[in-house]
Amino acid sequence: MESFWEHLQKLTDAQTIISQGGFYLLLVVVFAETGLFFGFFLPGDYLLFLAGLLCATGLLDIPVYLLVGSLIVSGFLGNYVGYWFGYRTGHILFSKDDSFFFKKRYVQIAESFYNKHGGMALVLGRFFPIIRTFAPIFAGVVRVDFKKFSLYNLIGSVAWVTTLTLSGYYLGIKYPQLKNYLHYIVIGLIVITTIPLIFAFFKNRLVKTNNEEDNI
Repeated sequence: MESFWEHLQKLTDAQTIISQGGFYLLLVVVFAETGLFFGFFLPGDYLLFLAGLLCATGLLDIPVYLLVGSLIVSGFLGNYVGYWFGYRTGHILFSKDDSFFFKKRYVQIAESFYNKHGGMALVLGRFFPIIRTFAPIFAGVVRVDFKKFSLYNLIGSVAWVTTLTLSGYYLGIKYPQLKNYLHYIVIGLIVITTIPLIFAFFKNRLVKTNNEEDNI
């Protein structure tokens, strides 16, 4: 019988999600990562890219237009859930103790990103792990105008899904042998999407430290 950690490992492996869970699990994972605060660890970026790549090579047997359309809807609805959650329970989040599935610093990172980019954080944040999960939640906490949120939500979901999924799809069409190097592709995507987040985190820490020293 598989342990909890083995199940968790499968949920963080994009290739396993697609090969064993198929199309519907793919939609559930995208929805969870963009709408549920405990979904921040899910592999959104490279999951979309691999979905497009495997669709092009026939390993994911579904028309690309249906794949892209369904993923856009999942990401769109997911952000609505995140917004509603933040709107209803924001005060609880800021008083909640840290746990494996929640860290206060994640909300703080999303807050810093949102303060810097405004509403566009809901679009740009889609391309960064953690931020894409907590940006809509923070938008709910500060009660961003619902119409504006809906517009940014739609633009962000369309941009995120089409950019990554269609990139994978067209590369899969042109270079079908890429399916033999999936692990290297995943590692590369993890590095590309994580470096900016790490940089933003340490920059935020540095600014906070400097402000504390100025107040002494």
